[in-house]
Formats: sequence, structure tokens, C-alpha cells
Amino acid sequence: MCGITGWISFDRDLRSEQETVDAMTETMSCRGPDDRGTWVQGPAALGHRRLAIIDLPGGRQPMTAERADGTPVAIVYSGETYNFGELRKELASRGHRFTTDSDTEVVLRGYLEWGEAVAERLNGMFAFAVWDGQRQRLVMIRDRMGIKPFYYYPTPDGVLFGSEPKAILAHPLAERNVRLDGLRELFAFVKTPGHAIWEGMHEVEPGTVVTVDRNGLRRHVYWSLQTRAHHDDQDTSIAQVRTLLDDIVRRQLVADVPRCTLLSGGLDSSAMTALAARQLGEVDETVRSFAVDFVGRTEHFVADELRATPDTPYVHDVARSSGTDHQDIVLDSAELADLDVRAKVIRARDIPMGLGDMDASLYLLFKAIRRHSTVALSGESADEVFGGYQQFFDEEARRADTFPWLVRFREHFGDDGNILNAGVTDALDLDSYIQDGYRAAVKDVERLDGESDFEFRMRKICYLHLTRFVRILLDRKDRASMAVGLEVRVPFCDHRLVEYVYNTPWSLKSFDGREKSLLREATADVLPQSVYDRVKSPYPSTQDPQYAVALQHHAKDLLSRRSHPVFELVDRNWLERAANHDAPQITQASRHGLERTLDLALWLDMYSPTITLT
Repeated sequence: MCGITGWISFDRDLRSEQETVDAMTETMSCRGPDDRGTWVQGPAALGHRRLAIIDLPGGRQPMTAERADGTPVAIVYSGETYNFGELRKELASRGHRFTTDSDTEVVLRGYLEWGEAVAERLNGMFAFAVWDGQRQRLVMIRDRMGIKPFYYYPTPDGVLFGSEPKAILAHPLAERNVRLDGLRELFAFVKTPGHAIWEGMHEVEPGTVVTVDRNGLRRHVYWSLQTRAHHDDQDTSIAQVRTLLDDIVRRQLVADVPRCTLLSGGLDSSAMTALAARQLGEVDETVRSFAVDFVGRTEHFVADELRATPDTPYVHDVARSSGTDHQDIVLDSAELADLDVRAKVIRARDIPMGLGDMDASLYLLFKAIRRHSTVALSGESADEVFGGYQQFFDEEARRADTFPWLVRFREHFGDDGNILNAGVTDALDLDSYIQDGYRAAVKDVERLDGESDFEFRMRKICYLHLTRFVRILLDRKDRASMAVGLEVRVPFCDHRLVEYVYNTPWSLKSFDGREKSLLREATADVLPQSVYDRVKSPYPSTQDPQYAVALQHHAKDLLSRRSHPVFELVDRNWLERAANHDAPQITQASRHGLERTLDLALWLDMYSPTITLT
């Protein structure tokens, strides 16, 4: 894992700019609490903060090597390469000599051997930058699914880059401007590939290489989701999914630090936990598992359209069945509503684009886990891969000419546009922005010869979830976890599994009429019956009315600050009504609006962005 940053300036010698390089590097201290390092030579400056996972004494960065002519090649690397053992053997057979046991050195030597094509050989989650002194170029590479974040900011004579925007924003050349499209990204709940909210800043897109030299900047896509024919029958497909999962989990359990699993009692995390427990049981090791819960939730749970059952009983069934060393992390409403926690979540994301108490609870869960473990395996992304959300089965969502998760979004969470001033709402024109994004996304979906209209429609829905929706959740997971120095791995994002299941016809993905049929049957032998039978339930949200009371209290404090810049965006009259509404009767939409308003206000206080509605 770790945090990376850097600055390339072809018109100057950066050895006189150590203070700026240090400032950029220190913004990544949360991602790498174990070590720090910088490397500066001529036009290149690299910074690194390390979270030690593999080869604790030998994996320091920036890491360098020399070509035969003595020119340096330097790397800063964040993430994990799960097949580094095989690659190391191959590189050794080609004459490379290693001085550490780290996967970083394997990637560095891989670049020396294959250049930027090394990306195609890596299995893992990664974001890394290589300065090639011989060619006087910077090469930035991001993993296929976008698990690890990576941003860059072109300058007149080079580029700034970092794992997170805060590393770039620490440089005086980076302006803190947000224009209309940036605001649209905050409120549309879609993910435009490459968009970074901040004007002039970009993401290195998933599966992409970005190269910068004196001639400018170039992008090359080395992986994308491709349509291919699926020839396996149902039994073979189930068996192949299980074979892949066994291999993926085994690879992702490798670490030189304490590991654990995130367990929600749903199919995804339960299957992953059970497989990990079985594999570690082969070497007499017990899996540690953690789950989030709220005070009184199980006893006073009220079913709604999204969540029919509480998580905890199912969590405990899995813990007993798989023999895990389990701990519930139980949170109360005061913690969830704490403004300091809210500020830390915003600082982790650099933007006020969140899910309210679900973001706060995720951050607090990870903070508690970090006291015991450094690596956690998560069930994240299985819903996108296997088809687990309600919208995969909702006829209105299936037929809608928009992103399918937005069809019921306003019913469940309310319309963010209601909280904004009328002029802001008109300027954003979110409906047009969303439609433009949708059309751009679906035009890339390839249709299989002979594919029925229904199967092609479901292929498009799967594609949208895997290339747009999942990236929102992966970014949320990474930022919340790395804010406390916890590495979260996502086995269901292994590109081999994603490619295989994406090209499995919907009729096979849902062969029994239920969500995630392939995953359920592939792991049936390790699941308790209760989990096998359970209907999908999203990440939990508190039902305690005291949480809404706390939000209203904070909103009233904000209203007392009459000149606060948040009221240039948010409708004061709306906020006054929401803050004074009878708290036990407050709607989910109003609660969500209060959360978004408080997030915006804190973000404006912390980052002082210049917002332009053009």
C-alpha cells in the first residue's frame, strides 16, 4: 500500500525545491505511517509514504535501479501485486538480480525488462510512477479496475501527481478551483472517467498508462472490459467461478502483517470470509473478522425497502460456521454525527461527496480494525460483478434510458437538487449532464453476434456498474481505509473474475431467478444456510432518531453563521425547515440533505475552493 506523489519540471533543477516536495509527501502520511522517503534528481522529484505490508525491512521507497549506461530508473509504488512471486522468477531467469523481497522491486525490474507493458503482466491493485532517466520521461500506471486512486495535474513544463488530490493541492502551482462540471460530479452520483472535480486535475483512468516527457502528455489504454463469447454451461461456469475465487483469495491472503476480513453477513463477505478461513485453516491459522453494528439496531430493527433484515445474526452465523475470531464494532449516534469525524471523512476524500452516516461508520469501523490488523479483505464489488443490486431486477430500471441505480435513488435518498438555491440548480442542469454521461458510457458496450435484445440490455447494465458505479464505491473504500493506515483488498475485483463473469450471459448469472446465482452456488458448500437463503441487504445505515436530532443541532449552528459561503450554494430556507422539523418524523430525503449541507460547509471551511458556476 502507501501514498505516492511527485513533480516533474523539465525547465528546472528540482534539487532546490526539497521543501515543496516534502510538503507534498507529508500529505500522504495517513496512507503511509511506517516510513517516508524522497528522491530528487534534475527535473524529477518523487515522494513516498509507506504502509509496510510485504518485506517490512526491505521495501523502502522511492526505489531505484540503474540501466547499463548508468542512468537511473526510480519508482514510487502504491498497492499490491499478487503475482509478484511468479514474475520475480521469470525476471530472475532473464538475468535480473534482486536485493529485496518486495513486490515493488519486481515491478521496477519488470519495467526495466518490458517498459510500460509491465502493466499487462501485473495481477493486483496498484498505482505507480516511474521516472526513466535515460528517456527523460515519467510513466504513470493504474490498475485495471481503478482500485487504487491516482491523480495528475499538468503544468506548463511538466506535471504534478499524487495518490490523492491533497498531495497535488499542496503545491503552489495547483489552484483550488471548482467549476460547474466539478460540482455536477458531486451531485450527479455518477463517475465520469478521468474527472477529478478540481479544475485542471485529472485521474489516471483505470487500465491506463499516462506518459509525460518534453513533448507533452500521452495516454495509452492497456486494458478495458471487452465483449467475448461465453461457451461454458451452468455447471462449468459455477466450477470456474469457484476455481478463480480459491486462487484469488489465496493470493490476497499473502502479507507479512496481521490480516482480517470485513464481514457483513451478506453473501459476498460471507463467501470471502469462509474461503479465507478454510485456506488459513490448512496452516492452523484462524481468520479474524470484523463487522459494524449500531447500538440497539438488532433489537429495534425496522425493515424497509432496501433492508429486510439486520446484519448481526447472519454475521454471527458465519463466524460460528467458519470458526473466525470475530468482533462487532458497535457505534452510537453521537459518534456518527460528530463533526470531527465528518471532517476527517471529507479530508480523506478531498471532496464532500459522501453517503452520510454510512461514510462515518465505515471510517470508524476501519479505525477500530486498524488497532488489530493492517490488511483486510472485503466483499466489495461482488454486486457489480455478479448482479446483486435491486436495479438488476427492476423492470423500470432495466428499461430506463439512464444509469440504472439512479432510477430509485431519489425514492431512497431524496433529490439533492432540493437543497440548492434555484440559480445553482439551473446552472447545474444535472439531468442533461447525466444523460450526456450515460450516452458516452453505453456507446462503448460491444454487442455479441446473435445476442438478444434483453441480453444486450443486461450486458449494458453490467458494464455501467463495472465502469462507473463501482468506481465510486472503490474510491470511498480506499480513502476511508487509507485515512487510518488500513489496506483493504478486494478479491472480487480480480480482472480475471471480472472478465469471466461479465461475459457470462444474464440467464446464467441469474439462473435460479435470484441475485448473484453464480456466486451463491460456487460457494454453497462453505456458507451457512441462513446466508445462502438471505436476500441482498445493502451496507447498514443507522435508524436511531437521535442521529437526525444531532444533524439538526449542527444545522442550526450553521444557520447562525449567516455569512457562511455554503449559502451561496444551499437554500437557507430549505435548511431552516429541515433543521426545525420534528426530528422523529424527518424523512430520509431531509436527513440526506442535512448531511450533504454539513459536508459542503465543512469542505468550504477546510479547502477554501474558488467555485465558478460557468
